[in-house]
Amino acid sequence: MLHPVWAFATTQDDQLHTLTQESENPVAKLATLPFQDNTYFRYGTFNRPQYVLNIQPVIPFSLTPDWNLITRTILPVMNQPNFYRSHAYSGGIGDLNPTFFLSPANPGKVIWGLGPSFLFPTATQHDLGAGKWGAGPAAVVLGMPGNWVLGALAYNIWSFAGESNRPTYDQLTLQYFINYNFPKGWFVVSSPIVTADWQANSNDVWTVPVGGGFGRVFLMGKQAVNTSLQAFYNVKQPELTGPAWSVRFVFTFLFPE
Repeated sequence: MLHPVWAFATTQDDQLHTLTQESENPVAKLATLPFQDNTYFRYGTFNRPQYVLNIQPVIPFSLTPDWNLITRTILPVMNQPNFYRSHAYSGGIGDLNPTFFLSPANPGKVIWGLGPSFLFPTATQHDLGAGKWGAGPAAVVLGMPGNWVLGALAYNIWSFAGESNRPTYDQLTLQYFINYNFPKGWFVVSSPIVTADWQANSNDVWTVPVGGGFGRVFLMGKQAVNTSLQAFYNVKQPELTGPAWSVRFVFTFLFPE
């Protein structure tokens, strides 16, 4: 069955516009499977690239006629340079980060969601994860005036258990997003991910990227997909580890009802 909004759209351009806006809403009732490929440049003590592929399935559930539960999970697959050996890398899976948003099924102009976010120590190598179990609050708020989609998603996770010889985990993740949508599924986007490691030294707390890029929603046969490419420069970064800048390519399968 088609999603009601999708079904009533009268032209392919209307369909693409509707689906594009839905795909840009973190708490839309839209199942997606994004593959987010990140390359971070000048990372670590030897200024080498770090590669992180985030597999990020989003699965919505209708709890009642008035409330939805949106599950967003991040599983990183990493290739990270060693901080102490100039030619060594560590490859494998990082820590799993599931987040759950309770969100109104029929929101007004302001769309929002609240819930918990978790950290599971699933890393396959020591230096690919925190070695801790963690949890904390998460929130998202956005609006869709005209062709715009504007909002922010944030969560802060504190560790409460795990390897006793590993540092305490206390980190904020904040992603604001600015999208402007054009005809035929095209859009421009800025969605940097700002982080704050509250346990780090004062000069190493913040990573603040600025930048953006473009993308398009289109049909690949009968399968709807969303692709985007963005580049970011870090105006603030940890002094010793970086990174200085990054490139993000995202390929997302979309599954409208």
